[in-house]
Amino acid sequence: MIGLDVYLSPDGIRVATPEDILRWEKEKDLYDPNVRLFVALFPYNPSLMSPNPDTSEELPFERGQIIKVYGDKDTDGFYHGECAGRYGYIPSNMVSEIPVYDGDQKLELFQQGFLPEASSPPESRAPSACSARSEAFCIPDDVVVRRMVAIFDYDPWESSPNTDIEDELPFRAGDIIYVFGDMDGDGFYLGDLHGYRGLVPSNYVEPLPWN
Repeated sequence: MIGLDVYLSPDGIRVATPEDILRWEKEKDLYDPNVRLFVALFPYNPSLMSPNPDTSEELPFERGQIIKVYGDKDTDGFYHGECAGRYGYIPSNMVSEIPVYDGDQKLELFQQGFLPEASSPPESRAPSACSARSEAFCIPDDVVVRRMVAIFDYDPWESSPNTDIEDELPFRAGDIIYVFGDMDGDGFYLGDLHGYRGLVPSNYVEPLPWN
């Protein structure tokens, strides 16, 4: 007796092709919690942009493209992952993790291929709620919010020029930070990262347009 793999499609029960089975084998790893999804913050052409002399094992990608990543970054700051059916290395400072951990959601996003641009207008207004960290970080309703991307890792305990660092935000390269208003006299913004508000050094971030 010959065994066949079948699946339910909108047209009824169909026999799975070898291509279907190969795709399912490749996609089942998205249910592994150690496999994560990232989105490209910028377009990347290894032959023009890589710091390495040999770029044959690096992956090119477009801004907004969704990338599957295996494990942690290496000592050179590169992840190993998959993008558009190819496997290779990805510079960690050009991507940001998508915080989705459910296997079905990860599979749906990866099959989508690209993450839509944020639909918020450039002059999106900040919420008036105060941060749990400090009442000093209450934001007026009329403050303009801008989106920034971190271009370097920042650990206030190691890198801050200030003696009082409790109100500063630590972050990693690639993190997207929402900034309220203009920088202060010391070159710091007031920013929000994952719901935490604090001071962000302006020379560690650069603007990330809404569209």
